[in-house]
Amino acid sequence: MDIQLSIVVAVLNEAENILPVCGELASVLRSLPRTEVVFVDDGSTDRTVSSLEEARATVLPQLRILSHDRRLGKSAALRTGIEAANGHWIATLDGDGQDNPAALIDMLRQAQNAGLPEPLVVGVRLKRNDRLSRRLATRFANGLRRRLLRDGCPDTGAPMKIFARQAFLRLPQFEGLHRFLPALLGAYDAPLICVETKHRARLHGQSKYTNFNRALVGIRDLLGVMWLLSRTHLPRHVTER
Repeated sequence: MDIQLSIVVAVLNEAENILPVCGELASVLRSLPRTEVVFVDDGSTDRTVSSLEEARATVLPQLRILSHDRRLGKSAALRTGIEAANGHWIATLDGDGQDNPAALIDMLRQAQNAGLPEPLVVGVRLKRNDRLSRRLATRFANGLRRRLLRDGCPDTGAPMKIFARQAFLRLPQFEGLHRFLPALLGAYDAPLICVETKHRARLHGQSKYTNFNRALVGIRDLLGVMWLLSRTHLPRHVTER
């Protein structure tokens, strides 16, 4: 039987979170069609890889582990996993425990029932479980992206998403890509479906980004995506005669 869904998780220095996250994923797999789980280690300097190997040996035997030789960024890690994936559908989530993988069950159902063109399903975090400064920064960034890109998504940077693998692989690779999927896939006529998901506190450790460096990188990326969208011209129909 072919794999229908590939869950792709990019991680960097998340050794303490690996086992509980993989344990949750293992419990959710029972309610999903045939699914593989692909973790991509983006050059961690802690015990992340050995924790992944322990998780595969104890709680998640179908786990696939890919490793970058150095840190390349989250978008690059996701692309590595998606290129290696076997599923028609791709699901992404973070490896810090803040996402509830049980939400993937309903998200996949909505993706499969949408028909063609195949949609992007986004798990929108309406109630963020983060410190106030992080919530305010995220609200500002999402509002600015939505206003300038007109992507119709209230949480375009949400980590939990489901989309067709081939649709993603059409997109040009750049760091920050994962934060702009509603606009970029929308340019290829992928409909957007937003599903409210529960956001939890990080299990262990801390975010790899500060509000300041997120803002600097986000503005640069936003300007780049606006340019890219302005140069994306696709036919509505192609006729062969």
